[in-house]
Amino acid sequence: MKLEIARAFFLLGALAVTTVAVAAWEEPRPTVFSKGELLSQCASPRVAKHDEASSAKPDQDLLLFLFGMRQGLRPFG
Repeated sequence: MKLEIARAFFLLGALAVTTVAVAAWEEPRPTVFSKGELLSQCASPRVAKHDEASSAKPDQDLLLFLFGMRQGLRPFG
């Protein structure tokens, strides 16, 4: 097979892949939501109560866990 023919097939294949990728790329368009649309979709509480008992508390072992995970990533030797 001549080099020119191989280049032509490669170019056609690259254009076909690019065309399929562009056709499959679906990007949502920016839209503006009104307050009425949002209220009909999900009901949110009118007053959010902050309860001290249910507040999230950080885990004290998290730093130790992260340190152990980092030590495991070191190469041997």
